[in-house]
Amino acid sequence: MNHAQLLFPDFALILCGFLLCRFTALDRKVWEPVEALVYYFLFPVLLFQAIVRNPLDLGAASHLMGAGITLGLCGIALAYSLPRWPWVGRRLDTRLHAASAQVGFRFNSFIALALADRLAGAPGVQMIAVIIGVCVPLFNVAAVWPMARHAGRGFVRELLRNPLIIGTTSGLLFNLAGGSIPVWMEPTVTRIGQASLALGLMAAGAGLQFGLLASAKTLGGLVLAVKHLGMPLMAFGIAQLFGLDPQQTLVLLMFSAVPTASSCYVLAARMGYNGPYVAGLVTLSTLLGMVSLPLALGVLGGR
Repeated sequence: MNHAQLLFPDFALILCGFLLCRFTALDRKVWEPVEALVYYFLFPVLLFQAIVRNPLDLGAASHLMGAGITLGLCGIALAYSLPRWPWVGRRLDTRLHAASAQVGFRFNSFIALALADRLAGAPGVQMIAVIIGVCVPLFNVAAVWPMARHAGRGFVRELLRNPLIIGTTSGLLFNLAGGSIPVWMEPTVTRIGQASLALGLMAAGAGLQFGLLASAKTLGGLVLAVKHLGMPLMAFGIAQLFGLDPQQTLVLLMFSAVPTASSCYVLAARMGYNGPYVAGLVTLSTLLGMVSLPLALGVLGGR
């Protein structure tokens, strides 16, 4: 399988969003409402549909859920351990690290869902939705807690209002209760899901920007190494540890190697941290994803 060719259409949409935002009248004033529409409505609907589409076998999904949580915990631990590394750790700005460490373990849900659909179809979308369901709460707590601690702010309310948590939790509960989407609603819900993927990828491209990366090159390089090298390698080992089948392994590897979440910038800026620096890391992560994804899927996934 030529993974670079497989990934090209999704990165082409990211490029379209970038070009439209930078060189046409469709600038950030247009894309900010689009991001809000995708994040608060279209995307949660897609997650809900992906989870309830087929009855969820907790026994079959438990290994994948466990692998996702284990990968998340390992990524969080690695990203937050950077200041304790010998030689380089004491040179890192602790406040800047608190804002940028999230880049090392968070993921772009738009890209993850689009790629899961292309790699494994509907089963792949359900698998990635399950991973998102267990990892989004974990990653949000891990991202918000250090910044809240440094800034003296709480985070429980933010977590409870997170649309991704609401969409995945309600989908899991609805599925386990035996619920299903009525047949007459399925075409509408499916179109909403398709729109969320295309608009989400273009919005990710429209948000690309290079910030003040030169101010902390070492920290940026380490955080991106955790995301695009450490996470895929850990995912490969964890897949073997949990005995995942080839399709589950492929989805977990893809999940580990996708670019970081574009909302890292929003969270850092909203909590009073260096937003432009984090935005630059998000941009570089998106570009590095074009390399790390084919490597993770083609090299590690082919073993």
